[in-house]
Amino acid sequence: MGRYTDAVCRQCRREGEKLFLKGDRCYSEKCAVERKPYVPGMHAQGRRQKPTEYGIQLREKQKTRKIYGVLEKQFRNYFHKADRQQGITGENLLVMLERRLDNVVYRLGFATSRAEARQLVTHGHFTINGKKASIASMLVRVGDVIQVKEGSKQSPKFQEIKEQAAYKNPPEWLSVDAENLSGSVLAYPIREQIDTAVNEQLIVELYSR
Repeated sequence: MGRYTDAVCRQCRREGEKLFLKGDRCYSEKCAVERKPYVPGMHAQGRRQKPTEYGIQLREKQKTRKIYGVLEKQFRNYFHKADRQQGITGENLLVMLERRLDNVVYRLGFATSRAEARQLVTHGHFTINGKKASIASMLVRVGDVIQVKEGSKQSPKFQEIKEQAAYKNPPEWLSVDAENLSGSVLAYPIREQIDTAVNEQLIVELYSR
């Protein structure tokens, strides 16, 4: 299955809640979930089907995939890696997703959404420890320094981001230097520091079938 290219607001409506895929728009009155609080489709408003246990687990997995912008095969690989690690599988999975470079760029306040962060990373605007990093899925490590490339800092886009980043608070496991458009990884996140509204246990139950 290829990457989703339709209107992303339809994904939020399908899950029945805001996934914050459009950045600032999600906080405005233009948010599709606020304007059309029902699943998309011609006969969507008339549906009253009770979800099954499997359906609930599947929707939680799909919701998590959409939030982080991960393809099905990628997500399954993350789960299998998380399952092989010590600790709680569901929490391992979320920590791995949080460590993705595109998510870290978003968490640092250098993009308004994960989709925008993924695009900026892919276009080569960031470095890790001074080396160019253009793979959105690469996992950061403790001590890594993520910085906007020198040649990109003066662009209007990053000047705007610089102003916005000064007013944003990164999670505790990251530190940010908005003035220099750089940030560093202080530690790996723990579950209490991840504000993603998902029930990871449902995902574990789905893959354990």
